[in-house]
Amino acid sequence: MLESSGVRAGIAQPRPRPLLRTTLGEVLRRTRLGQGRTLADVAGAATVSMPYLSEVERGRKEASSEVLAAICAALGVELSDVLAEVGRDLVGTEAGPAMVIRLGSGPERLATGREPRPGDAVCLLAA
Repeated sequence: MLESSGVRAGIAQPRPRPLLRTTLGEVLRRTRLGQGRTLADVAGAATVSMPYLSEVERGRKEASSEVLAAICAALGVELSDVLAEVGRDLVGTEAGPAMVIRLGSGPERLATGREPRPGDAVCLLAA
């Protein structure tokens, strides 16, 4: 039985991770509202329908890269800046710190200076 506190039979359930489209929509809405603009204004400038933009902002639709570029242009912001803010928001919802791996030609070490342990994510890149 699931209780209102998110606990099932005395066991805490992990918090679900937010979807990318949800966080992206929140960032777009924050940007639009921060500029004091209406859905109709931005939708018109981006040449998308107002209901569609609303769905994107609410995280119900996944916009194509072309539509995202048009929305960002209408807002006068760079897509890369929006995506960076989305990334910061997503990192803020994670349970632990991000693992940073130092790239080099020597033995694999994490940015913390310690050797990788079982369960650590390690990404090797070849040039």
